[in-house]
Amino acid sequence: MKWFAQMYSRFAARSRIKSPWLLHFDCGSCNGCDIELLACLTPVYDVERFGIINVGNPMHADILIVTGTVNPRNAKVLQNLYDQMPEPRIVVAVGSCGLSGGIFRDAYNVLGGVDRVIPVDVYVPGCPAKPEAIIDGVVRALEKKKARVPTESGGAKA
Repeated sequence: MKWFAQMYSRFAARSRIKSPWLLHFDCGSCNGCDIELLACLTPVYDVERFGIINVGNPMHADILIVTGTVNPRNAKVLQNLYDQMPEPRIVVAVGSCGLSGGIFRDAYNVLGGVDRVIPVDVYVPGCPAKPEAIIDGVVRALEKKKARVPTESGGAKA
């Protein structure tokens, strides 16, 4: 029975790479990156044809996409969402605000980019980030996730 559980776990981990579920969290921004992120779901770009689905529950998400600047209040929420995601979790920071705080970085309530609170795996620059760049960032995130999935021998790929 233990053998079956391990085999199923590896199968499920590999399957989630083929159909990743994304959780989007806006820390607080002008919503330019949010609009571009939602454009990825429209028929023009249609990322859902690749199996990518936007979900609202962090316990179901494979990739966390974060836009906007981080402040002390939303930093706690961001950390909480990150902690609720299953391993291996991947974080994509989108836009100038998500990378460094953007034009708001000198404001009194801005901590900076997303990496000040949680580890970031992929950075997508731009103000706002273009849908093509966001899709490329998700593809790079999937490559990193694939490297962390257990292999047939039981260990993670290097």
